[in-house]
Amino acid sequence: MKNPVTRREFLRTTGVAGVATLAGAHLIGSSAVNETKKKITITEVSSNFEREPLIRPFGFKGGYMTEIWQTVNYLKSSSGEHKIGLCTQNVLWSDAQVFAAHSESGGNAVMFALTERALQIVKGQSFGTPVELLDNILPEVYEFGKKITSRADLRKTFALNALVGIDNAAWLLYAKENGLSTFDEMIPPEYKPALSNHHDKVAAIPLMAYNIPIDEIEAAVNQGYFFMKIKIGQPGTQEEMLEKDKARLSAIHQAIGNIRTPHTKDGRLPYYFDANGRYEKKESLLKLLDHARKIGAFEQIAIIEEPFAEEPEIDVSDIPVRLAADESAHTDADAIKRIQMGYKAIALKAIAKTLSMTMKIAQAAYERNIPCFCADLTVNPVLVEWNKNVAARLKSLPGMGSLGLMESNGHQNYKNWSTMMSYHPRGDAPWVKVINGVYELNSEFYRTGGGIFDKMPHYEEMFSYK
Repeated sequence: MKNPVTRREFLRTTGVAGVATLAGAHLIGSSAVNETKKKITITEVSSNFEREPLIRPFGFKGGYMTEIWQTVNYLKSSSGEHKIGLCTQNVLWSDAQVFAAHSESGGNAVMFALTERALQIVKGQSFGTPVELLDNILPEVYEFGKKITSRADLRKTFALNALVGIDNAAWLLYAKENGLSTFDEMIPPEYKPALSNHHDKVAAIPLMAYNIPIDEIEAAVNQGYFFMKIKIGQPGTQEEMLEKDKARLSAIHQAIGNIRTPHTKDGRLPYYFDANGRYEKKESLLKLLDHARKIGAFEQIAIIEEPFAEEPEIDVSDIPVRLAADESAHTDADAIKRIQMGYKAIALKAIAKTLSMTMKIAQAAYERNIPCFCADLTVNPVLVEWNKNVAARLKSLPGMGSLGLMESNGHQNYKNWSTMMSYHPRGDAPWVKVINGVYELNSEFYRTGGGIFDKMPHYEEMFSYK
């Protein structure tokens, strides 16, 4: 006779949607178990932040950051349970105009003010799921952001970035209140199809900025990294930018074009370029692609991310490479619009647009057969695990083997990265370290969510008076 299966074990192996999500399996069924989750009422809130200096000024979108604020949010429910959620602020990424209009600290203070306002809004509110909570508060928080920045055209990612810590705390509280102990159990049934894999490897994607020498890119490949994010759209006029990008592509291809990897179906290294909206016209990008053909690099271009600014709404369906939307896909509705414009991939940022919004975006892309991967925001080590939980469950990018993709560049940029690693509750776990260009995941990672459910003493101490 088979051993009896407990309710917890059933949920762990089947998920709320009633279908096994074993390693590499896809969710193919509808809900067999669809429990009504209890309403959670927030009774106490608080917040704090730390300023983390960078090794060197981090430049993109015409600005430079010298530090990154790590904000910490506290939520307590009527049951007496409390949870802490972390957020890495990035004003320059979320709205470059706000960054340019303030001092660096001033811009961070404005985003933190949005977080503080959001906490006051959620205090006293009840919610069934964190997605419901986000839907309830985002419009008011966004309108508040427009007022305090004096920008009617404020990018919605600015408000979403400010809400990451609150959303994460809400998810942890939701899990605790409903007796859920794994990330799989925590995913609502309607979003499980997009997050149904259990990869045993996630590629670690380092960031190669404009000023990173070619020999450092070669060194990264020699260390096992095979999928690197390389900035294009260099400073200067459009003509100067194009010539610099052509030269950069030529130098990269000459250095690493013949190196082989076991992680792609054709054995060649994939090229992932991020233009951060610097290309003003489609013709300029097509000229870059023509150059790639001439030097034999075209077939290795896996992704070009955000080549054009968001506002012109350029249809890209005739561009012969896979273009990915990142910051322009603020919400699921925006992601759908980008897909209709011809974008063939979405860069997810659970650590920048909230896990709740990311689930909605991932499901919208899944339903349209558009692959996703996870991009970084130069986040702290704990938030890396939140991103990794998403990356590990996404369908593999076409042309790749069975693995997830996740950018992670905090170790390249934070001055005190080793100290920040000490705040990670499972900082010595094997899945935290990059081995030959990948994070190797095991059953313990999936059982613990990489440590996101654990207590974090360093951050708990900030609220010891509570």
